Amino acid sequence: MQLKTVALTPTHWKEYELLDTGGFEKLERFGDYVISRPEPQAIWDKRLSPDEWRKLAHAHFAKEKGNPEKGSWEILKKMPEQWTIGYENPDGLRMTLNLALTSFKHIGLFPEQAVNWDYITDTLKDFPPGKAKVLNLFAYTGAASVAAKAAGADVTHLDAVKQVVTWSKFNMEASGQKDIRWVVDDALKYVRREVRRGSQYQGIILDPPAYGRGPNGEKWILEDNINELLKLCAQLLDPNVHFLLVNMYSLSFSSMIAANLVQSNFSGIENAAHGELYLEDKFEKKLPLGIFYRFRSNP
Repeated sequence: MQLKTVALTPTHWKEYELLDTGGFEKLERFGDYVISRPEPQAIWDKRLSPDEWRKLAHAHFAKEKGNPEKGSWEILKKMPEQWTIGYENPDGLRMTLNLALTSFKHIGLFPEQAVNWDYITDTLKDFPPGKAKVLNLFAYTGAASVAAKAAGADVTHLDAVKQVVTWSKFNMEASGQKDIRWVVDDALKYVRREVRRGSQYQGIILDPPAYGRGPNGEKWILEDNINELLKLCAQLLDPNVHFLLVNMYSLSFSSMIAANLVQSNFSGIENAAHGELYLEDKFEKKLPLGIFYRFRSNP
C-alpha cells in the first residue's frame, strides 16, 4: 500500500491567526481578541518582545506552579467572558463556534483542526445521499460533529464531560444545524456496546487525549487503550463506504505509530495519508500540533 506522508496546515481561516510563538508560549488572535498562553513545543525564541506581546494581548494565561495545564487568566484589556468566531470553507461549510477562557488554558477550539473539518466535508460530499452515519469519539466541543452534520451525515457525538457536550450543542445551534445525537459516556465502553449491538458507521472520527477520565472515573491512557479502541472501531466501520480519521496529540507519538496502529487493525485501506498538523506564525515558524491518520473508500 502506498502511503502519503504530509504536513498540513489550515488555509481557510479568516478569523484566526497565530501571531508569534516561542519561550514555551503562543500568541493568537481569535476574532477580535488576542490571547497568550502556554505551548510546550514552542521551545525557540519569540520574535516579538515581551512588551509587544503584552501590548497586543487581551488576556494572558498564567500557569500554576507544578501544573502546566491549570492556572488562571490575567485580563489585560477589556474583553467578554464568551465570544464567537466563524469558519467557512469552499465546500460550503459555515460554522459559528463559541469560545470562552477556561481554567485549563483552552478556549473551546483547536484551530489546527480546521484541516480535519475540511477533510470531513470534502469526503462526505462524495457519499451517497442520506447514507452516512458518523461516530465522533472524544468529540470535545463538537466542531467536527457540526461539520459532519452540515455535510448531511447522521452524527453521534460522544464525550465523557457533560459540560463540553453542552458547549457542543451551543455550537450546533449557532451554526444553524440540529439533530446531532449526544452521548456522555466512556468511549471504550460505548464502542464495546456498539460492537455487541452490531452497529455500523460509514465514518468514524477519533481525537483521543493522552490521558483522561470517563464520566464514572474510568481511566483512559492513550498508549494502553488506543489499540483496543481501534480494533473495535474496525468492526463498526462499513467495509464498502467509509472514512476513518484519527487525530492524536501526544509528545511521545509520531505519525508512524498512528500508521502502524491503523494498518494493523483495518483491512482494505485506500486513499490513506498520515503526518502532522501544524500552524505557522507571522514569522514563518511552524508549530506542530498533533498527528493524524486518515483513509476513505473510493467514491
